[in-house]
Amino acid sequence: MNRLLIIDDDHGLCRSIQLLLGAAGYTVKTAGTAAAGWPLIETWDPEIVFLDLVLPDADGLHLLKELSARFPSIPVVVISGRSDMTATISAMQRGAYDYIRKPFDSDDIQLTLEKVQREQKKAQDISVAPPRPATTLPHEIIGSDPHVLDILKQIGRLSTSRVNVLITGESGTGKELVARALHEATAPGKPFVAIHCGAIVPTLLESELFGHEKGAFTGADRQKIGKLERAGEGTVFFDEIGDMEMDLQVKLLRLLQENVFERVGGVEPIRFKARPLFATHRNLGERVQTGTFREDLFYRVAVTEIHVPPLRERHGDLRLLAYHFLRTIGDRLKKAVYDITEDALIKLEQHRWPGNVRELENVLTRAVALAQSPTLLAENIEFPTEKYNLVPSQAGTTGSLAMAEKLHIEHMLKAQSWNLTHTARVLEISPTTLRKKIKDY
Repeated sequence: MNRLLIIDDDHGLCRSIQLLLGAAGYTVKTAGTAAAGWPLIETWDPEIVFLDLVLPDADGLHLLKELSARFPSIPVVVISGRSDMTATISAMQRGAYDYIRKPFDSDDIQLTLEKVQREQKKAQDISVAPPRPATTLPHEIIGSDPHVLDILKQIGRLSTSRVNVLITGESGTGKELVARALHEATAPGKPFVAIHCGAIVPTLLESELFGHEKGAFTGADRQKIGKLERAGEGTVFFDEIGDMEMDLQVKLLRLLQENVFERVGGVEPIRFKARPLFATHRNLGERVQTGTFREDLFYRVAVTEIHVPPLRERHGDLRLLAYHFLRTIGDRLKKAVYDITEDALIKLEQHRWPGNVRELENVLTRAVALAQSPTLLAENIEFPTEKYNLVPSQAGTTGSLAMAEKLHIEHMLKAQSWNLTHTARVLEISPTTLRKKIKDY
């Protein structure tokens, strides 16, 4: 692979990439408009296209959709200064191979090219599925960290199929927000039904899920439609699936295998049409080993996984989230506190956030409620987790120090989609050290 096309009206950026990749042996052509880019695509046959979303004569998303439809074998990497969630997800839905946010460094381009080359060697004849139409997502996922961008890209890809998805992460990281965003990208306008598997009395959960017929048990004086039936062709979100009782795990396994269920006390099979999504803060692999979670159900639930990182691993997002929450909290409490001092932001950044994004929202809610000026001060901020000596869960990190390091490195590599440069940056080690540890472990 050596023919690259860049469609971007930023001539300085195009020239920089052209010089960088030209020195590495690539043949690079550039176009500042869609009109100039199309003839090159049709006649020059580039092997990869880097496409900006904002062009002088066209909408990059529309161009991406047409390009993906007409030339499905050409990987298109979107490069854009847009940082909103919708743009990233829409680009992945419309067939983008990857999405790189400006500003970026040369490593991002090199790593993307290496990734394309690896995957083309493995599967040169795989066709690209037709992209789904773009959707508007009402549940905004805030953040510019590579972890967040990777989640948005996964949502875009997974929205084109109904594969089962397990969303993992510590409590308070925003797993339901990810589920809602995936729902809106997959089945907008359809019902989203959330079921907290650990918050309902086990004897009632079955009735909540499947519904019941009149007279099915004492107190069942009328027929009840369950949540699975109410979801229709939308989404059923099983939150904290790791806390589900074993007898209900058997029934859920049958549901996922056969896509049918009966109401409690009923005999007529009912077709399950909704897409199931699952979330847990627990290590389901460990629960399988201890016998508290069925192994066959685990493989059904965890077909693919989206991991939501803790707030302490999302470098740079805390300020974005703080200002976002200030706006929403101020509107909710009808209190004009929309700014925050640098000292207050530093105080927030020095906290470890065992309760994650949920804790941040709660801390800021209390601070806004008690604030006496339009600007939030450091003295307004208190941390209940420090008062009660709460620390982040360390589940799954038992064993030797070497094993703990191995598990942590593996977790971070997965969270960064095995991008060694980004992973090394997060771990605060050099890429050379990271490669050695990968080899050692």
